[in-house]
Amino acid sequence: MTQQRYRQIADQLEQEIALMSPGDRLPGEHEIATRFGVGRAAARAAVQELERKQLVRRIRGAGTFVGRRIDYLISRDRRPSWHRTVTEAGATARSVVLGHAAVPVDGEIASFLALPEGTLVHRMERQSYIDELVSGYSVEWVVLDAVPHLADGMRVEESLDEVLRQMGSVRSERSWCRTASDVPPADIAERLQLVTAAAVWVVESLNCDSESRRPLTYSKAWMRGDAVRVVMEIGDRPASTPDPARDRATTNVKEVAHS
Repeated sequence: MTQQRYRQIADQLEQEIALMSPGDRLPGEHEIATRFGVGRAAARAAVQELERKQLVRRIRGAGTFVGRRIDYLISRDRRPSWHRTVTEAGATARSVVLGHAAVPVDGEIASFLALPEGTLVHRMERQSYIDELVSGYSVEWVVLDAVPHLADGMRVEESLDEVLRQMGSVRSERSWCRTASDVPPADIAERLQLVTAAAVWVVESLNCDSESRRPLTYSKAWMRGDAVRVVMEIGDRPASTPDPARDRATTNVKEVAHS
């Protein structure tokens, strides 16, 4: 196998991907090998080249799909809502609650939420999807008396931010955030359905009530790097500065209008 051959295959597939939609499934390595008359090694190398360019996403046990990497914008003047942020970037957001329980809080989490150790809080695990492809996994701790019936609210509304607004009558605001890129532990990699050991975004956030400044939620999320590019904004953005999320959404709307 020469580098030129697998790159020729990758170039041909890249042209075809340009005419496909995010989430469309690519042929498997065996089909690619048969089509181009090459071995599985060349087919695999071509797919890996597309993955390196972040044109496709490989999902463990499901296959390879056309990708679309969105800008996930984190800013104090934006609501700390996964669904809202993804939607404003022009993609479709979905999340599934994997587990929920009232648990006593201690250590660093108790400190973040300004609660005495042993205080009961909601602990919720969620799987997140963008354009129906797995994109993230998160663990969230929510002050119990801010929204006592959180589980009921999450059954009818996927956005935690909206549940807090509708059932808790509070307006959450991001007051602290820490973001890093790291290779996740094995259990998180499995949740994210990663095929290879790849770095992901790790985002920790503390959200407070915009009026009382009382802590409401602390969360830790792991996001696939081939699904999002985390963009941090600090301070006031000048009016002339481009807004990546807004511009991306506008472009997507125009593409749909002309299709």
